[in-house]
Amino acid sequence: MERADVIILGGGLVGLTLAIALDAHGLSSIVVDPADPDAQLAAGFDGRASAVASASWQMLQAIGVAARLEGQGCPIREIRVTDGLVGSGLDFAPDAADGPLGIMFENRALRRALRETALAAPTITLAMRTRAADVQRDATGATVVLEDGRTFAGSLLVAAEGRHSPTREAARIKVARWQYDHVAIISAITHQVPHGNVAHEIFYPAGPFALLPMLPGNRSAIVWTVKAADAPAMLALSDRAFLAEAEKRMDGMLGPLAAAAPRSSYPLGFHHAATVTAERLALVGDAAHGIHPIAGQGLNLGFRDVAALAEVLVEGVRLGLDAGDAQLLARYERWRSLDTFMVAASTDGLTRLFGLPGRTAAAVRRFGLGAVQRIPPLKARFMAEARGESGALPRLLQGLTV
Repeated sequence: MERADVIILGGGLVGLTLAIALDAHGLSSIVVDPADPDAQLAAGFDGRASAVASASWQMLQAIGVAARLEGQGCPIREIRVTDGLVGSGLDFAPDAADGPLGIMFENRALRRALRETALAAPTITLAMRTRAADVQRDATGATVVLEDGRTFAGSLLVAAEGRHSPTREAARIKVARWQYDHVAIISAITHQVPHGNVAHEIFYPAGPFALLPMLPGNRSAIVWTVKAADAPAMLALSDRAFLAEAEKRMDGMLGPLAAAAPRSSYPLGFHHAATVTAERLALVGDAAHGIHPIAGQGLNLGFRDVAALAEVLVEGVRLGLDAGDAQLLARYERWRSLDTFMVAASTDGLTRLFGLPGRTAAAVRRFGLGAVQRIPPLKARFMAEARGESGALPRLLQGLTV
């Protein structure tokens, strides 16, 4: 039986980041995931990309991942938010000395960098292409028996399996959830006019249309929210028809378009776990919360979980506690519960506000955008949220080791 401080079920972006953060501070982990890494890292851009907020990037630098990503991401130097194509909207453009608001990466590049870092880490064991067949937790620790027969033991079990986490369900943790009547269409385009490192969020009654700058400077990722009933037809459009519709949504601001990736889609929903801990168990990432992509904070919320949990565990072990001690889990619960709820509630509120039809609702939205644009402290608060720098920041999100 192999032992480690922490057993992490789920080796996606959040699960691997946690393992690497723990390794950087001398804590061992075993990561179990059913996915085939070779398939996930296959050549070709599928349109899936993520915005890594500046605070999250500082964590990746602190734990040794960022060096493997240098030059592969596109800095976001400005975010423009508009209600449709009417009015001036809201511009977030920090001073050059403050650095970008975030960096756009292909998900494949993030996975590759995390996997290479994990493989080189001395205290990380990767158990891929298999899953847990039996999981036991009690006052003394956690034990996991895999489908391939291997048995692992640890002080703490971490569920990083995504929104349908079987470990969360087995722990009978209640979850508030609902589905939006929307589907996100994901793709990427090339365009004649350079994007200038500007991200656009254009709100329509049917849902937001996001343009996210990628490398090189004439390529952007699209996250296009449409009514669920319209999604099959949108996916079935020819490239020419799809690009024509996209160009209308953008009012031609980037010139003629061409397809740069296949289209995919996923239904949009909200879920929030009533608690992110149980006996010898912690939830991170989508296992704990799932939000609308309206603000691009889903992955960064998971990275905030990682930074907080790593700090709690490292400091606790230094004091002589084991990684699954109830005191440490209570601290993690207190730290993350309010932040995740506030982010989830605000994104849900924005989704509903910008989905209201009618001139009155549009006038209220534009007044609100104009007020944020005109009031520096309010605008600074929103910019801090975009950077992932609000609230009680863990040391890793400040670019510091624990």
